[in-house]
Amino acid sequence: MPPRAMTRPELIGRLRAAGCVFAEEEAALLVEAAAGAAELDALVRQRVSGLPLEHVLGWAEFCGLRIAVDRQVFVPRRRTEYLVKRAARLLSARPAAPRRPVVVDLCCGSGAVGAALAAVAGPLELHAADVDPAAAACARRNLLRLGGEVHEGDLFDALPERLRGRVDILAVNAPYVPSEMIGTMPPEARLHEPRASLDGGPDGLELQRRIAAAAPVWLAPGGHLLIETSRRQAPQTVKIFAGNGLSGRVFSSRSLDATVVLGGVVAVDASQR
Repeated sequence: MPPRAMTRPELIGRLRAAGCVFAEEEAALLVEAAAGAAELDALVRQRVSGLPLEHVLGWAEFCGLRIAVDRQVFVPRRRTEYLVKRAARLLSARPAAPRRPVVVDLCCGSGAVGAALAAVAGPLELHAADVDPAAAACARRNLLRLGGEVHEGDLFDALPERLRGRVDILAVNAPYVPSEMIGTMPPEARLHEPRASLDGGPDGLELQRRIAAAAPVWLAPGGHLLIETSRRQAPQTVKIFAGNGLSGRVFSSRSLDATVVLGGVVAVDASQR
């Protein structure tokens, strides 16, 4: 016997009882996604079991876009919209050039950053890379239709050699949660997203060190590296940049609780060589 159609108050009550803070908004999205009462019941069961809403729906809202998000793929956070904003500002300030700017979304997850930059600052020569095959497959769903290329592999090892010295914007949302803090994260993240997409090593900065060390040879003249980090970690991120010949400036958004460190290759005075 098919399940009885839930009333809206019943649906909101079930979500609220499961700890969903924005139960009313989630209820509306689940109703929109379901083809009927049976499918709605199934979606609600998944959500109240703790599955992230984005994994239940199959998409996440990011910079006004619906980004496809597969199960066991990192869900783009709203704070990362600030990374897009800073990168887009740099792209808009570029002088007119005969070629499209080369943008790389490194540690791309679903490809949300690349997709958003293509939407707000295109046309681009867009590349994205992730070490996780599931993430790379998800990013292809979002980026191939935009003309982007998605590469699978460990950081810069994934990128084609033709990009060396040509990258204008290297936008990075690498994992930066310290290993010992993973256990304190909300269950939605630590149980349903790959640990590799969260764990930044003992101090959270392991991947930042690797990225900053290799970035100078991939950046074009005047190119920029932007890394999302935390406000607490930002001073150390700036030191990591400096130790690899990169300038480093900290930008923050209180409304998004977001911090980005931005830098480029520091020119060396020929007289000091």
